[in-house]
Amino acid sequence: MKIIELLSPSQILPDLQAINKKGVLEELASPLASGPDGLSPTAVVEVLMERERLGSTGIGDNIAIPHGKLPQISRLLLTFGRSLRGVDFDSMDGKPSHLFFMLLAPVNSAGQHLKALAKISRMLMSQTFRDNLMKAVGAEEIYRLIQERDGEF
Repeated sequence: MKIIELLSPSQILPDLQAINKKGVLEELASPLASGPDGLSPTAVVEVLMERERLGSTGIGDNIAIPHGKLPQISRLLLTFGRSLRGVDFDSMDGKPSHLFFMLLAPVNSAGQHLKALAKISRMLMSQTFRDNLMKAVGAEEIYRLIQERDGEF
């Protein structure tokens, strides 16, 4: 599975303005409203907040991977966002999150969903990759960095 196949520069938000978890999820959901699936950002945020109540998707090292399942989609959907100031996302290590990959999956796609989460996690293990994402200028450069890192696996 290639993560880059799920992402385009229009789904990359290099300067999230939100100051809390719900705000981040609202911003990350916004590119999907104008996409071909025409998802309601409100419905997306509800599913993601429901998942967050089970346990935070803030995995530490300034990373969060909010994810959830929606019955009205037929394929995996992904957005990426970066908060330069950081947002309290109830991360396991107590640190603010700066890098966000939001993954949405169809209800019946457990295998694909888990493979994508695992791949994103592996990609983000590299401190150099995370540093480069933080320093990148704009969506196109972030996209290129993700594409390069995705190609290593």
